[in-house]
Amino acid sequence: MTQTARTRIGILGAGQLALMLAEAGRRLDVDIICAGQPGDCAEQVAPVVAVDLDDAAAVAAFAAQVDLVTIESENIDATVLHGLNLYPNARAVGIAQDRLPEKSFFQVCGIGTAPFAPVDSLQDLERAIVSTGLPAILKTRRMGYDGKGQVRLHRPEDAAAAWEEIGRVSCILEGMLRFDAEVSLIAARGRTGQIVFYPLIENHHRDGILRTSIAPYAHASTLQAQAEAYMTKILEELDYVGVLAIEFFVQGDTLRANEMAPRVHNSGHWTIEGSKTSQFENHLRAIAGMELGSTESRPTVMLNCIGMMPSVEETAQFPVLFRHDYGKESRPGRKVGHLTCAASETTVIAEWQRRLGQI
Repeated sequence: MTQTARTRIGILGAGQLALMLAEAGRRLDVDIICAGQPGDCAEQVAPVVAVDLDDAAAVAAFAAQVDLVTIESENIDATVLHGLNLYPNARAVGIAQDRLPEKSFFQVCGIGTAPFAPVDSLQDLERAIVSTGLPAILKTRRMGYDGKGQVRLHRPEDAAAAWEEIGRVSCILEGMLRFDAEVSLIAARGRTGQIVFYPLIENHHRDGILRTSIAPYAHASTLQAQAEAYMTKILEELDYVGVLAIEFFVQGDTLRANEMAPRVHNSGHWTIEGSKTSQFENHLRAIAGMELGSTESRPTVMLNCIGMMPSVEETAQFPVLFRHDYGKESRPGRKVGHLTCAASETTVIAEWQRRLGQI
């Protein structure tokens, strides 16, 4: 009997998302190789090849060694990605890495957003303040994450200082919405068009960085179908393959899109222990052409460890706690790991969320 060759998957990047993808790959008939730098945390579980991700020729040479390529960050120049056997495709990545086409794409798909306007000069900013209203947030169009590349404006006279602080680069001004909650939906779409959804996730941020995620969102009953309809529209419009995350603001019984991530997402880390099939495994299944796994889930809370990992003594109070240490050097504001608690009862999660928040 001829043995079927294992699928070789290349990941552009070798950080913690690549680490968790590589861990998931151990359970599948795939081999993972990462493009990054020596010492990147994915090196703990997968080979890491030194590649400059800004060098199109170097990326193409890496891609030639594998069957297909995926990403762990959308902040790779989309022009570097064209011509690769890439999942998700370069169009999806290009839209997601620039806030202006991203917001415009949401609107084309019939999905509401906060009011926004492009800003390329101080004069643009002054006009945008009139159209979007205040308070508002000035955001760089590219490379913003974890609260970086953002300046809040409360008064028209804040414009000049905000423009200087942001670095006089292309931005959007986004009106600040009043909202009830911040949630995200994670889904996977396979090559055949099969789609699976995870439950809506409630997210809490501190200083612009995701701190906790709770699944399922307590008030998801009226919103899950709406979120899934929006997600389906986007996945099919982009002919998307892989995991996609969309962040929403909840306003009563309405969802407004904030941003999307064409990759596995921080708010989905809970799926490793909380779902039958994690977002990481389903991403690999999708891009490798396999059938997608069940997303049946149990109530779960995830806490990001920012700056440093808590001691074992601090976490010993939790009866069912899973520690994920990324092996990264401690540094203020840096995600170095996460903790997950899963339960059979939704009521337990609120108490675990409170206690985890004290760590």
